[in-house]
Amino acid sequence: MLYFYSIIFGVVQGITEFLPISSSGHLVILHDILNFNLTQNLAFDVALHLGTGLALVIFFWFDFWKMIQAVYYRIFFAAKVKPEELKLVLNLIFATIPAMILGLLLNDYIENLLRATSVVVITVIVGAVLLLIVEKYGKNNLDLHKLNWRQSLYLGLAESLALVPGLSRSGITMTAGMSLGLSRSSAARFSFLMATPIILGAGVLKIAEVPWLTLGANNLIVFALGFVTAFIVSLAAIKWLLAFVANHSLKVFAYYRFGLALLLIVYLLAK
Repeated sequence: MLYFYSIIFGVVQGITEFLPISSSGHLVILHDILNFNLTQNLAFDVALHLGTGLALVIFFWFDFWKMIQAVYYRIFFAAKVKPEELKLVLNLIFATIPAMILGLLLNDYIENLLRATSVVVITVIVGAVLLLIVEKYGKNNLDLHKLNWRQSLYLGLAESLALVPGLSRSGITMTAGMSLGLSRSSAARFSFLMATPIILGAGVLKIAEVPWLTLGANNLIVFALGFVTAFIVSLAAIKWLLAFVANHSLKVFAYYRFGLALLLIVYLLAK
């Protein structure tokens, strides 16, 4: 049964990490409903997030490689490179700083106090309302290369809010991007690019906290299943969402969030 649950969690993590419906919120709910609690929940969480992080690296490898080349040739050879590529690197750095700092300072506090289904109900509704607002009033006509460092910092601060379960990293950053006038496609793409160092960085930091040598073969299989499933499903989810937002509104995700909140309220009342 643990193997089956691990696959379920991998599927849910892979889908919800990138759709604006909150991965942490869904995982909190699943833990509550399935009572899936391992002796090393931290290790399992690391496995799932590293799976989604690796999917981001693979999917956007060409983008990251172009940015690496631009920085390398500019620094070591003073060569002329495309200004938009260097600007994108700087914008990603500014967007990453707030989430890194606040994540290090507040992550444990939030994990201990706000990781509850009742909190998820509230944040799921808040996220849905914000999505509907930007869909109605956002201009959605700017390309991500038009961003400046102040706007990137704003997006990074928005990403920091996703530390609270239920808000959704992709949801809050896409909402913030669209509030600046970014198109849905540009907001989604920048959201994924800026999420990559945060997801991988958080995973690497947590690896050191896990006593891998004492986990046992059974637990390692559970973690491996979650990792592989999250990786495969994440690749599909990223591709699907980028294609979807090119021609569709995000309102459907807001309506989904309202429905999810209603189900959670019923669940909590019946519990």
